[in-house]
Amino acid sequence: MDKTVNTETFKDNGTVNISDEVVAVMASLAATGVKGVAGMSGGVAGGFAELLGKKSLSKGVKIVKDTDKVALDLSIVVEYGSNIPDVAWEVQDKVKTEIETMTGINVESVNVSVDGINVPADGLKQDTAVEKNESDEATEE
Repeated sequence: MDKTVNTETFKDNGTVNISDEVVAVMASLAATGVKGVAGMSGGVAGGFAELLGKKSLSKGVKIVKDTDKVALDLSIVVEYGSNIPDVAWEVQDKVKTEIETMTGINVESVNVSVDGINVPADGLKQDTAVEKNESDEATEE
């Protein structure tokens, strides 16, 4: 499969090709810029690459191309306490708008998969402390 997306031909100057990697990085950056998104989820292959010390800015983005349009599949991790549907809808809107504005590529769809929740470490301790205090009070009575 071709690794570039044809955007359009400009008069007689030729064709502009944008690498799939460039589109994926743009989508990832747009998604992580949305409030409530903790990061991208790279799946098994992305996890192995990170263990080897390789960072990929296109992690969590899959591009499905048609002749003149693309569909993007994003895998995200959401911050605990965020309204998941609202975050996903905002990711869809922001990614579609930014890709179309910056590249001229017609984005047919942006499919968002929430693959995890980021729970702050101190949030767990606070919740555990509250539960412990409540159970201590019950035993004191």
